[in-house]
Amino acid sequence: MWAASGKLEYSARTIRGKINKLLPEYLVEFPKLEPPKKKWVGVMDKVVDWDSLIDKVVREGAEVPEVEWCVPGEDAGMENYSTDRNNPVKPKALSGLSPYLHFGQISAQRCALEARKVRNTYPQAVDTFLEELIVRRELSDNFCYYQPHYDSLDGAWEWARNSLTDHASDKREHTYSLEQLEKGQTADPLWNASQLEMVYQGKMHGFMRMYWAKKILEWTKGPEEALEISIYLNNKYEIDGRDPSGYVGCMWSICGVHDQGWKERPVFGKIRYMNYAGCKRKFDVDSYISYVKSLVSVTKKKKRKAEEQLTRDSIDLNI
Repeated sequence: MWAASGKLEYSARTIRGKINKLLPEYLVEFPKLEPPKKKWVGVMDKVVDWDSLIDKVVREGAEVPEVEWCVPGEDAGMENYSTDRNNPVKPKALSGLSPYLHFGQISAQRCALEARKVRNTYPQAVDTFLEELIVRRELSDNFCYYQPHYDSLDGAWEWARNSLTDHASDKREHTYSLEQLEKGQTADPLWNASQLEMVYQGKMHGFMRMYWAKKILEWTKGPEEALEISIYLNNKYEIDGRDPSGYVGCMWSICGVHDQGWKERPVFGKIRYMNYAGCKRKFDVDSYISYVKSLVSVTKKKKRKAEEQLTRDSIDLNI
């Protein structure tokens, strides 16, 4: 990030060439590390109460369902990535690597090196994957590093900020509270499905993240509240939340960051618009909704069985 650019970049177009010029130098195999020759002599300034810290995290995350699909490892499915990655009905077309990248279980550099090995077999898929993994990811890092207001309307480009402000008081067809949104209680079954996919799977399909955030802009009192709610929900439920890509995803959808101005319309102003009808033209919406309902049902059944077993175990112990 520091080597590619020393300033806030406007879009992928302005940073892509700078990054590609540096790939021959940086996208290389890791050197073999030698065992350390010195003993660690670092001293912590203060003692960390890990038990209290862990208890606090567990309490705050108690209402977030556990997920089973994200098994630790380095495997990534590359086939059909470029053609099906924007189809929520085909979740396996995605690499599914973002949680692993987020928690440092695998590096972006390792993923890129492994992907290049199969480029002759899947050229389009690999090129698209590397664009997302390197250029778009570095662009998100660039934004959050050089823009101190990376999580507020103040961080939007001037044209977007002015446009959103001009339309902040536009009449909304629906307005929902944070609680209604969090529970997926809107009049839009597609949006509800995307919210529940995130809650019960810990990861919403990438295409749906755009639609999801844009509808929050449409259904809240103004862009500031929309951005605050989208970031809150993203950070609470997404396994890969709380990182630059998550913040930029919300900023792109709601504030037009790294995008351009589009036809002006109510509420959205010049921000790119997405709607239900557009999604129906792109993929089988009904299949996606059914897919999510099935996931939620299976997860709830497993949770109920686990709670029943816990109750039986508790009774046995008391006896």
